[in-house]
Amino acid sequence: MESKSGQGKEIVIIKGLKKSFGDNCVLDGFDMVLKEGENLVIMGKSGSGKSVMIKCLIGLEEPDDGSIEVMGKNISKLSQEALDELRTEVGFLFQGSALYDSMSVRENLEFPLRRHTKKFGVIEDTTSLVMEVLESVGLANTINLMPNELSGGMKRRIALARTLILKPKIILYDEPTTGLDPITSKEILMLMVSIQKKYNTSSLIITHDVDCARMISNRMILLIDGINYAEGTFESLAASTDPKVKAFFK
Repeated sequence: MESKSGQGKEIVIIKGLKKSFGDNCVLDGFDMVLKEGENLVIMGKSGSGKSVMIKCLIGLEEPDDGSIEVMGKNISKLSQEALDELRTEVGFLFQGSALYDSMSVRENLEFPLRRHTKKFGVIEDTTSLVMEVLESVGLANTINLMPNELSGGMKRRIALARTLILKPKIILYDEPTTGLDPITSKEILMLMVSIQKKYNTSSLIITHDVDCARMISNRMILLIDGINYAEGTFESLAASTDPKVKAFFK
């Protein structure tokens, strides 16, 4: 199930990222590189800074120090307009799916198209685009359903379809299997691998799920004490004798 390790160019480069909230130092010089076409998993304990790092990456949090480049562009030097434009190339799958309850599946998927007309222009008939991504996640028959008619796993798939409709080059996954049963979790992971191959996306996956990391990662980073403490394949990290690393694989 695991896709081949990404050998493409460096599409995201984070160097020396630091972020504190009062006396609480969350990131203390974190480094990371995401390559084109790979699945990179970031693991860390609760409160280790995973979500803060993601927010810094997409410009929702301003780091105290360090640099972030996304597709060759320094995030801190972009105007708001340029940052908004760059964000259309970065899809985000929220932990809770974050569908709009008052909108049908079709309307949820059309929303980003109508919001980002600069990238796609004004699309009079969105049906073909909506059906394309629904078929990609195996839920073409849900187009007219409301979110409250969907199971948790279906909501996660629809949220992924909404992410795909903007055809992003990078997808950020925040705990993609949280709250799902083991069978549905495996289905979501298989779908993520399928999506990565079909759309040639670069994926950054934040998770605490060891099975998720084993099944989907080309490469892993363990975020410990605010830094990139250990990096490598799942197999190499699982075989480590370092107590801090071993604690993740018990």
